[in-house]
Amino acid sequence: MLKGAMVALVTPFTADGQVDEESLRRLIEWHIESGTDGIVPCGTTGESPTLSHEEHRRVIEITVEQVNKRVPVVAGAGSNSTAEAIALTKHAKQVGADAALQVTPYYNKPTQEGVYQHFAAIAKEAPFPLVPYNIAGRTGTNIEPATMARLAQLPEVIACKEASGNISQMAEIYYLCGDKMDLLSGDDNMVLPLLSIGGKGVISVVNNLIPSEMSELCRRWFAGDVAGAREIFYKVLPLCKAMFIETNPIPVKVAMGVLGRIPNASLRLPLCDMAPANLERLKKALADYGLK
Repeated sequence: MLKGAMVALVTPFTADGQVDEESLRRLIEWHIESGTDGIVPCGTTGESPTLSHEEHRRVIEITVEQVNKRVPVVAGAGSNSTAEAIALTKHAKQVGADAALQVTPYYNKPTQEGVYQHFAAIAKEAPFPLVPYNIAGRTGTNIEPATMARLAQLPEVIACKEASGNISQMAEIYYLCGDKMDLLSGDDNMVLPLLSIGGKGVISVVNNLIPSEMSELCRRWFAGDVAGAREIFYKVLPLCKAMFIETNPIPVKVAMGVLGRIPNASLRLPLCDMAPANLERLKKALADYGLK
């Protein structure tokens, strides 16, 4: 069900710090027109940690409504509280999303058994297509390949978003899980290596800026044009790296403001404006790519 380049969508805010619903709708339309293969709201890139529950639900509702089944919507519904993740997943299902992205519980640092039980509880209490999201650099807990293989046995688990940065781990996950679930990259820098070992696509930060290129990279790969996919990958790689000059989503949101994709590039504390030297590096990366 999930294949190609999906965008980890930013959440635009107004000048006074509210969710900018009009800009959000425009972004979604632009993505669909540009060939984005799926929309993923309320993830880390969407600043989910600082959205209120009401805002979180509203962003999901707007996204589902605006997309109108043209591409899959994978709603961010994760939490370090299993009960909260269940509630968010039930809401995503109720309003018509296609799947729920579920980050590994953060800060709690559960054991591997606790990780499994967390996702199993969500699957039982809110039966709905689930996408576990492994990013130990943010959560403090890695989903080990053996645990991912257990999760793949749950009918609700249709894919995983892997952002460990460890291609050996990704290969082991694919080896253990096979066709039981789709393997998606959570790291733009790893999309081509992941495709080469059997992955199905990427949930992408840089897709916020260059959706057509990221979708084309995946399309070329699946069409058997390996050289063409490689050419796009190496073209976009410097821009992918520039998205992490500072903590994501600071660079990508600032870049969208620089390019006029959103009228206001404000962030919510504890995220803050870029350091001046890093802002210049970002602007240079945009110019070098040809974005103005």
